[in-house]
Amino acid sequence: MKTLSTLKKDLEFNQGLSSLIEALKTIAVSQFRALEQRLKSFEKLQLTIESFFELIDISRIDHIFLNAANKPQAVVAVTSDSGLLGGLNMQVVNQALFELEKSAGRLIVIGERGKAYLRDTKIPFVSFSGIRDEERYGQAMQLRDYIISQVFEGAYRSLKVVYPRPISFTVQRVEVVPFLPFTPSSVPQSDALQGQIDVILESKLGDIIEYLIYTWMGQKFYEIFGLSRLAEFAARFVHLEESHQRLREMDKKIRLEYFRVRHELIDRNMRELFAARLLYAS
Repeated sequence: MKTLSTLKKDLEFNQGLSSLIEALKTIAVSQFRALEQRLKSFEKLQLTIESFFELIDISRIDHIFLNAANKPQAVVAVTSDSGLLGGLNMQVVNQALFELEKSAGRLIVIGERGKAYLRDTKIPFVSFSGIRDEERYGQAMQLRDYIISQVFEGAYRSLKVVYPRPISFTVQRVEVVPFLPFTPSSVPQSDALQGQIDVILESKLGDIIEYLIYTWMGQKFYEIFGLSRLAEFAARFVHLEESHQRLREMDKKIRLEYFRVRHELIDRNMRELFAARLLYAS
């Protein structure tokens, strides 16, 4: 059984730890709100690219960005550099490995946590540094350029990105986004294109497709990196809140034990005092 002084030290430690967790929760909330206000979506760019592909029949176009050609796939796993995420990084890595089990390919990992998990598995991978808010755009372009170069070298033509998406401030979900081969959301059929006015192209069709998908991939990576950071802050808050609740339950148990030991000590002292008085009285 713990002594009264030990229990008192445990209570003081829990109080200090609770204050630290509250401070970390406040920081996570402020980081989430600040980044949320800065994030931009690129829906207009997506709609513009989609509208272009509505004018052409991609089923008749043999382009490296539109046809996987039985090449291996690449899977990008977006993780963080820090912990306290309640297993979110592990979920991303596990989902990426699951995608590779369905179809063999290469693994690309963003972030130190993902690299640390994969070192134990002995699975080969290519790594990039974790996302930093002030360098997020440059990191997105760097990843885009690397993947494009690998595609043209014939390393792979199919690409998926696995990342954590914040559904709300308290809910995060690991999502898999297919990048290549590029598939517009609305692909017109050949019959639907018949009778339309021919489109005048000032550049080669292949060059236009490359430029549009090249631009789209960069902005999509940039958007995903921002959402991943949002999910990181939200997951950290949730994990800290869960830890705080467990700490409160632990603190409640220690307090009950503290008062029980204190009362037992007082009772024992009182019994000893009365026994001493009776002894001297006799």
